[in-house]
Amino acid sequence: MRNFIYKFHLKLQLIAVLIAFNGYVFSQDLNLIDDNDTEEKKYTIATFKTNRIVNGHSIETVAKNEFDFKISHRFGIVNNGFYDLFGLDQASMRMGGDFGITDNLNIGFGRSTVEKTYDGFVKYKFLKQSIGPKPIPLTGVFMSHMGINTLKWSHPERNNLFSSRLHFTHQLLLARKFSKNFSAQITPTLTHLNIVKNNNLSNDVFSVGIGARQKLFTRVSVNFEYFYVFPDQLESNSSNALSMGFDIETGGHVFQLFFTNAYSPFEKGFITDTKGKWIDGDVRFGFNIARIFDF
Repeated sequence: MRNFIYKFHLKLQLIAVLIAFNGYVFSQDLNLIDDNDTEEKKYTIATFKTNRIVNGHSIETVAKNEFDFKISHRFGIVNNGFYDLFGLDQASMRMGGDFGITDNLNIGFGRSTVEKTYDGFVKYKFLKQSIGPKPIPLTGVFMSHMGINTLKWSHPERNNLFSSRLHFTHQLLLARKFSKNFSAQITPTLTHLNIVKNNNLSNDVFSVGIGARQKLFTRVSVNFEYFYVFPDQLESNSSNALSMGFDIETGGHVFQLFFTNAYSPFEKGFITDTKGKWIDGDVRFGFNIARIFDF
């Protein structure tokens, strides 16, 4: 059964790639129609400052032939005080990047210190918010992510399967820029874990993320993000990931400074493995640094 689920998710990711490719070819025809039909149709830009809200993806994609290199840090909990220098003695990190095959089709990869995880994803923007003839009220993106836990087996004497290392996340990202200063996003999410700790836990975890951006100044905005996991799917001590912070643009860099109760910088981790609670002071300072390279 586990091998069947593993093969099913690999097929789902292959289908996502094919859908994205076919959607790109089809969009070229639509662009030709739009160009010839009218010059008044305008697409919304800069719904978010970068392609992450805080932990999770935003609907923004990297332009064709550009590489968005990212370094993501989450430090320890701040309520340990001076002993751990408010969490700065500990840290988790992900290093990776997003590459634009086209303006609407991205691939990404990275490596995290959490569970020594290697991850990759496909991201396709199939809908763009616009005004003018036949306006579109929101932007839509599909994202499919896979991660591989490369920790050494805790019980190497067992018959351990490679498929047990894998996890998958599939998301539909829907966002709208309501004004030049305010944007919001909702993200229905399915996370599949090939292996769980016991039979009482669910392999398929359903959640929904919400995020928002409020522009404060020309180069500064404040962001909010929350992932709600539906009940009775995870361990009783699990928490929902809540994050708040600032985006600061400085030329070719975007700095994201934030506080979050999530320790992991990739989807499966911050959605299903978050234990910290804001009410108990289990909050971590973190940052993302992004630098665009044009090829």
